[in-house]
Amino acid sequence: MSYRWMKWTILFLPTVTIGLWEYVRHQLLMPYLSMEAGNWLSPVIVYIVSVTLLRRMFTMMEHTQSALDQERMAKGKLQERQLLAGELHDGVAQSLFLLGVKLDQARRRFDDPEVQKMLNDISRTVSEANHDVRQSIANLKYSPRQEDIGATSLEYRIGEMIPLAGVKAELDWQLDEGLLRPDEQAELLACIREALLNIHKHAGARHVTISGSEQDGEWQVTVQDDGKGYDERALNDPGTFGLRITAERAELRGWTFALRREEGWTRFILTGGSRHG
Repeated sequence: MSYRWMKWTILFLPTVTIGLWEYVRHQLLMPYLSMEAGNWLSPVIVYIVSVTLLRRMFTMMEHTQSALDQERMAKGKLQERQLLAGELHDGVAQSLFLLGVKLDQARRRFDDPEVQKMLNDISRTVSEANHDVRQSIANLKYSPRQEDIGATSLEYRIGEMIPLAGVKAELDWQLDEGLLRPDEQAELLACIREALLNIHKHAGARHVTISGSEQDGEWQVTVQDDGKGYDERALNDPGTFGLRITAERAELRGWTFALRREEGWTRFILTGGSRHG
């Protein structure tokens, strides 16, 4: 039922109800029902019909309004993300590109091997920073809607992110996605993306495994690699922005985040559910 029909039904239903009641009362019930009793029954009947039929319509209208409010909020957030992406592109990304051009010019001007090595290292760092900024711009420009999240499984979307690790990766996904709301799924995907990017940039790994499992309402997601590794102390390193953001995301959601080095594997672990929410 459309919003317009709901409004007209709410306006006319009490009138139609009382009209029908008065017709039936005067044509059929006058010999059996006194005028006083009929007058008392009129508001009662209108109330019963209103509660029975209109209450459902009010609920539908509330749901419709709630959906509109959520859509409006999502649109506002998307506009903010687009604005931020534009500022990053016009500011940081352009500056990094120009810095890369200047470094290339400097490499052609200096023949000293030490200077060349230093410039190459700087150029590599600038290139990585430029890649990260452009990845951030792409992420900001794409804000998955809840209906999109629900239409594609977590396992499928994680499988699409596997190339970010830069090495062969296996996916063992046994997690019931019903344990996570759409917004929590989006946060979990962002955390897994950060883990895979860290493996690609820092770990030097040959194998990666992503697993998701649940037991008794508690779920756990683990991203592990056989690279050179890092431990929980890395979270205190001022340069590990991604890991610290992941830890903050987990804390805000009531999840547990752990980073461990065990038996030659680095394990990036997120745990949540009934005992963590």
